[in-house]
Amino acid sequence: MAIITEKDIQGEPLCGKTVSVFGYGNQGEAQALNLRDSGVQVSVALRPESRSSGRARAAGFDVLSPGEAAARADVCSLLVSDEAMAGFIAEVVAPNVREGAALVFAHGYALRFGGVTPPEGTDVVVVAPMGPGLRLRERYEEGGGLPASFAVEQDVTGEARAIALEYAKAIGCARVGLFETTATEETEIDLFAEQAVLCGGVTRLIEAGFDTLVEAGYSPELAYLECLYELDLTVNLIRRFGISGMRERISRIALYGDLTRGDRVIGADVRDGMRQVLNEVRDGTFAGEMVSDEISGGAALEDALSRERAKPIEEVGRRLAEVAHEPRDPESP
Repeated sequence: MAIITEKDIQGEPLCGKTVSVFGYGNQGEAQALNLRDSGVQVSVALRPESRSSGRARAAGFDVLSPGEAAARADVCSLLVSDEAMAGFIAEVVAPNVREGAALVFAHGYALRFGGVTPPEGTDVVVVAPMGPGLRLRERYEEGGGLPASFAVEQDVTGEARAIALEYAKAIGCARVGLFETTATEETEIDLFAEQAVLCGGVTRLIEAGFDTLVEAGYSPELAYLECLYELDLTVNLIRRFGISGMRERISRIALYGDLTRGDRVIGADVRDGMRQVLNEVRDGTFAGEMVSDEISGGAALEDALSRERAKPIEEVGRRLAEVAHEPRDPESP
């Protein structure tokens, strides 16, 4: 797969085009700021009752109603929640958007599973930064960025791919690397990784290690520090140097334990579970469950979250954070 970087994207990004960023949350704020700092003409689209309006105005943005923003913009960056996207496009974007304008999605979920039908006369692209908005902004300000995948899903002007690349450059992702894909591939990989590795997998692995040590009589505080706190150090080594590079930088004891015991933890049964998770992503089972829970008011999700918050590892974490005066990062992935 080719890796596209800034040197492959000529000129100033989105020169002469106006961009409206719809939503000013996690990704919206970061992307709007990065776009503006890259010289792009940007406004923020929010409903009058939005609590984010004051923050966007304080940052110096023109805040427009969503309908007005859709009518004005050459590029509409749609950063509202995935579950609200279909209704938002049908009610606000489609009746107002310009013929030939580009719609930019930060994730392919709404296109793959969310029932979105983009207006026929628009370009439709996905530019998906690989990380949360806070990191996107921090890396941009440091002179770096996050990698991103991009996709062209509808090209009525012949310029959709150029728009996607220029947009990715303007938010800083081309500083690291861009990877061309489809909305389907981006969505299915992203959902699987969240469920099996980044969120679902990692949290269950941490909890299982913590519980095993505490059940065996070890200190909950030390179990927490070893199984959760130190994870950040290992992940940073892997991110910077890869798995092999991490193994070159740990002790011989840690290396021997990794290579002789890791497969006992992540064995054939876990891999079978991962395949089942992937199948449920691909066949729409997961998306269907999400929709059903949203329709019922999110009761199942809230019940599960309440159970997780009540686990002993959470209490230990809160207690240690208070003692260390270490506030928890509000922008978790």
